[in-house]
Amino acid sequence: MIKQEAAETFALQALGWLAANDDLMPVFMGETGAGADDMRGRATDPAFLGAVLDFLMMNDEWVISFCDSIHVPYERIMQARQALPGGEQVNWT
Repeated sequence: MIKQEAAETFALQALGWLAANDDLMPVFMGETGAGADDMRGRATDPAFLGAVLDFLMMNDEWVISFCDSIHVPYERIMQARQALPGGEQVNWT
């Protein structure tokens, strides 16, 4: 299990990777409505960082590309997401 602080650091890496991706960044901005100023201002907001990971998890190729770029297992993105607000697993029983 990843602690929230480590998950935030991981999500910041994802945000940096995303910002450097000229093809994917406009898609993220269009999906979230976030502009460059929003991204800078909310980069320390755990809920926003969770949204970054949610976005990346929409596509397996994005997950693979990001995780490969920082040499971590693919499941790390889900583990980090679970440690951020809104990522808790819901148990209905």
